[in-house]
Formats: sequence, structure tokens, C-alpha cells
Amino acid sequence: MEDGRIHRADHVVLAAGAWSHRLAATLGERLPLETERGYNTTLPADAFDVRLQLVFVDHGFVVTPLSTGLRIGGAVELGGVDRPPNYARSKAMLEKTRRFLPGLKAAGGVEWMGYRPSLPDSLPVIGRAKASPRVLYAFGHGHLGLTQAAATGRLIRDLVSGEAAAIDPAPYRPDRF
Repeated sequence: MEDGRIHRADHVVLAAGAWSHRLAATLGERLPLETERGYNTTLPADAFDVRLQLVFVDHGFVVTPLSTGLRIGGAVELGGVDRPPNYARSKAMLEKTRRFLPGLKAAGGVEWMGYRPSLPDSLPVIGRAKASPRVLYAFGHGHLGLTQAAATGRLIRDLVSGEAAAIDPAPYRPDRF
């Protein structure tokens, strides 16, 4: 630790999202994780009376009513974690929304950009590191991190305990690249 303390563990799970491949690289592993950067703008709740999610498939964005406001999102770029956000994407979606929803109050919105760690085959990395069987990887879920967290946790538990896994872990192994 920064203060000099050492913590010991039988196993370590590396689950650091968009930064996971950098940590894996310190163990000598090169994993082709790329960061999809997702954008949205959340407008105040009174921005427009939308009661159901509106999906504009041909235009690549979604308008979602939330208890905290009206979220307009959908843009994604491959941009890594080092470059600054490109909020022009959020602004473009907001402008498109204004054209589809005349009367939209577009002021007072909060722009957001988040990192979605993704791999070329769209599957996460779940399994043991080459450098040490005591290090397990659990990352690269892209847009589905929260959705797949419980299943990933169970698979990691099974790998650590040596129990038979509920699903075949082979498709997720780190050495598939």
C-alpha cells in the first residue's frame, strides 16, 4: 500500500474495468481490451413529458425518462482512457432530440462520459492469469458489466474453490487471444 503496509491474500481478482489490461500487462499479459466511451446528457425532469423509452434506431440514440430527469444517450467511440471526453457527441444527440421532440427544454443538462471495457470478440476475460494461478481476471464486459456481474462473480467463486462451474468457462479464458 502507499503507506508501506502489505496485504496478503490467497487469491486476487483483477476487475478494474477499462484499466484492467494495464494491470494485466504488469504480469506480462497482453490482452486486447479497448475502451468504448459512452456518452449521454441528462436533462431536468421537466424537459419534456416522455413516459416510455424512445429508441431512434436509425439515428443511434435513445431517450429514457428517469426519476432524476430525461436521459439522452447512445453515442459510443473507441477512445481509450487517456484522451479527454468528446462532448460534441452528447451535443449532437441533444440536437437530434430537439428536432424529434419540438418544445424540448434542452437547458440545464448534465453531460456524462463513461468507459466500457470491451474485447474484440465481445466476451469478457474470466479466468486465471498465466503469471500466477492465484490471480484471476474478471473484466471486459463492455456495456453489460452490471448485468453480468453476478454470473461472473459466481464463475470466479467456482474457479477459486475448485467447484464445477455452472457454465463452461473456456470461452472466457484469458489465453484465447
